[in-house]
Amino acid sequence: MPKRFYSLVGAVLVALLAGCASRVADPAVYVLRSEPPLAQAPDLTLDSPPWQLMLPVRVPDYLDRLELLLPQGANIVQADGNHLWAEALSRSVPRVLTQDLRTLRGAGSLWTAPLGGVVVQGQLRVELLALDVDAGGRSVTLQARWSTHPLGTAAAPTPQPSAHTTRLTVPSTGPTAVALVTAHRLALWQLAQAIARTLPP
Repeated sequence: MPKRFYSLVGAVLVALLAGCASRVADPAVYVLRSEPPLAQAPDLTLDSPPWQLMLPVRVPDYLDRLELLLPQGANIVQADGNHLWAEALSRSVPRVLTQDLRTLRGAGSLWTAPLGGVVVQGQLRVELLALDVDAGGRSVTLQARWSTHPLGTAAAPTPQPSAHTTRLTVPSTGPTAVALVTAHRLALWQLAQAIARTLPP
């Protein structure tokens, strides 16, 4: 066959391959920013005594994945490979909570191990029970429980631990991944506010 025929075939194949490549977009990657999504709550005291956040902060297994879980019906969520977390929630949730609590209570008020010689007033244990998008993508619901374990001194007995739970729903501005990620971040901020109010000033 003439060379022109092979050249045409080659050109067509290149065009087809280029068209396929252009249709495969890179996934969008979302970060839960350390910066709080809203201004600091005015009713909480800064420069509070230091506490230790015990790691890990437990996260349900079904949430601890890189793909965002987007609603596909009343009881169905779809792991969307086109929309990914930059890090697993088991890593981002404690990072965000730590920073939020420091914002609310003071830069030196919350530590994770190693403590570096800091004497803490007690230990905080947190477990995330749910962080779910509703069926229509209109809101994100967070459920969590936490406990505070004050540390006693030689001069005083150890106080009893205190257990707490919360369930809060944050509206989303729409069913898009961007809007839902924003709602996730706001839900964690509200959780930090709830926890901060249970820690001694």
